[in-house]
Amino acid sequence: MKVVLVSAVALIDADGRVLLAQRPEGKSMAGLWEFPGGKVEAGESPEDALIRELHEELGIDTWASCLAPLTFASHTYDDFHLLMPLFACRKWQGIVQAREGQALKWVRPEALRDYPMPPADIPLIPILRDWL
Repeated sequence: MKVVLVSAVALIDADGRVLLAQRPEGKSMAGLWEFPGGKVEAGESPEDALIRELHEELGIDTWASCLAPLTFASHTYDDFHLLMPLFACRKWQGIVQAREGQALKWVRPEALRDYPMPPADIPLIPILRDWL
């Protein structure tokens, strides 16, 4: 089975809220909410992939030194196995904006369960909630 490495981030604003992005129509698992991020390309570190994805998807810039490894997800889907490190980030430059048609929402940690998520993301919620 193919292992897919995806890097994700819990962006945390000054009020302690976490950013969720809704998967747009046309993508697999459309309508579900997830932590921003994306696939790690060949030759990239998970941190480099996040820096690239945050710039492309949200129009913000951050640095590897601002990405704190928090936990990871390991989940088997029908046709691949997902390995997803989750980083926490409290410092970035620019204003978060949806650049790829996705809905965005700043969510209090205790309300994360109110948003339907892909199966791999769900086990991350209590870890993130306890950490914040």
